[in-house]
Amino acid sequence: METTKVNFSKHASERLLSRNITLTGEQLERLSTGVDEAKKKGIKESLVMLDNLYFIVSVTNDTVVTALDKETSDRNVFTNIDGAVLV
Repeated sequence: METTKVNFSKHASERLLSRNITLTGEQLERLSTGVDEAKKKGIKESLVMLDNLYFIVSVTNDTVVTALDKETSDRNVFTNIDGAVLV
């Protein structure tokens, strides 16, 4: 089975840039695997936690909506999601 290719919204791309977050190929692959796992469970909007990075993903669109790291996360509250995946 082929892994889903994850897209990044303009907002998510800006967040990655402003927070100096660079993803390795291996991390992108794990992120895609997390999105695939969320799909299998019927999740529509997911928090995908990867290393010390957090991604809010529109699973139905295969799109990362926003991204942050543990250092820039001032709160550990995530809203408007219906599931979470740790990869």
